Amino acid sequence: MLSDWLQKTMHQYCTPVCDLCRLPLDPKQEFSIWCSSCQSYFQSTSRCQRCGLPTVTSTPMCGSCLTAPPLWSRLYCVGDYQAPLSNYISKLKYQRQFWHARNLAPLLTEKIDTKPEILTSVPMHWRRKWWRGFNHSEILAAEVAKRIGITYQHNLFKRCRPTKQQQGLNKSQRLSNLRGAFRLSSPPLAKHVAIIDDVVTTGSTVHHLCKLLLEAGVETIDIYCICRTPEPTDSH
Repeated sequence: MLSDWLQKTMHQYCTPVCDLCRLPLDPKQEFSIWCSSCQSYFQSTSRCQRCGLPTVTSTPMCGSCLTAPPLWSRLYCVGDYQAPLSNYISKLKYQRQFWHARNLAPLLTEKIDTKPEILTSVPMHWRRKWWRGFNHSEILAAEVAKRIGITYQHNLFKRCRPTKQQQGLNKSQRLSNLRGAFRLSSPPLAKHVAIIDDVVTTGSTVHHLCKLLLEAGVETIDIYCICRTPEPTDSH
């Protein structure tokens, strides 16, 4: 990936500046593309540990989760789908700026307090992957697995059929759109599995994957994502 190599090489010969405010970075700080001031954009906020949605105070389970808990046990995210975080997702996903996976991974891994046995990612149908040339969730997963020191099993799931884009669909439409779209390539030899995706909105995609894992005997499932987006009001 030539653009990735150029980004790393240029950083060695140019005065490092913050990727957001463009002010010089403190040479004493640990490597980051953001200055200490701009890193405040990525600070943790109060969330429900189960669904990952914002709450007034941090809580293991919000009222909605107590009423209808999701299939997973924990959801770890960096923040909501808004600038500047959403801009980096877009650069990674649509502009092939793959090096941002290395920048986003530490923001996520610093929040993970319990390591799973294996990490996997949301699969992409082969036609879409062939058209795009890569699966951004695989790139993120590889970086996160390396940083927390666990095995990344990229082929745990298989996407059996192409589906419509989830964007713009409400929760029930998303669930229907994904029905029968995934299968397990082989039963995982682990009781604690984490699944990573770039953005979780209604949770429909990871819901289907969690169901397959639970049916295969997995006991604990964590969800990792960069952004956790509240559901659109028309999805309720």
